[in-house]
Amino acid sequence: MSVKLTVVGCSPAWPNPGGAQSGYLLDGPGRLLLDCGPGVLAKLREREEWPRVDAIAITHWHLDHWGDLVPWVWGSAFGPGAGLDKPDLWVPPDGREMLCAIGGRLGQREMFDEAFELHEYEDGVPFTAAGFEVTAHRVLHYQLLAFGFRASANGTTVGYSGDSGPSDGLVEIARDADLFLCEATLFAPNPEGGTRGHLAAEEAIAAFEAGGAKRLLLTHRPFERPLEDSLELAHDGLEIEI
Repeated sequence: MSVKLTVVGCSPAWPNPGGAQSGYLLDGPGRLLLDCGPGVLAKLREREEWPRVDAIAITHWHLDHWGDLVPWVWGSAFGPGAGLDKPDLWVPPDGREMLCAIGGRLGQREMFDEAFELHEYEDGVPFTAAGFEVTAHRVLHYQLLAFGFRASANGTTVGYSGDSGPSDGLVEIARDADLFLCEATLFAPNPEGGTRGHLAAEEAIAAFEAGGAKRLLLTHRPFERPLEDSLELAHDGLEIEI
């Protein structure tokens, strides 16, 4: 029994034309959504009246990776999601308090608790989400607390970088994975070094090769920065049986 990946959205911090931002759906024992950026909920609703996902896991708190949790709340409270089972929502350490603070700013402190079963993951500690064993690994994303994920089920492992500059964590995420889904936002490596938040394609390839993953799928790439034809690039709606 395989795992199916659907790229719901893969735009960088500014959306590609007609695109949704980060959201990657894994179908295996259950349905696990990795990140939920703006546009992802609408794309999912093109497939079914309301998304039937068992769990959502968020890599970090930049808006392009979690922003559609807000309309998800409203649809769960007042729309077609009302009365359905709440998905588990896995967030970075101290994420529950952050969501409560955002809810308070929007007039309803417990809004996310009412729409989701909230959990916080820990760096390097496996957790179970939608039947997948998931491990979060810290990655380098400017000064922000950020993670990538390894998600395993049915004898298949998918590594997902989230947003990251060059980082030892990326190699662990890619380690012997069947598919390594890795961001490649930058046109070229930054020769000045320093604190980094993103990768160029050649840096993503280096992490893929160091980790020994079987297949590389690049993502989070601006439309304005085309890749060589030899490289596999994600696009909204792409489906892969792994």
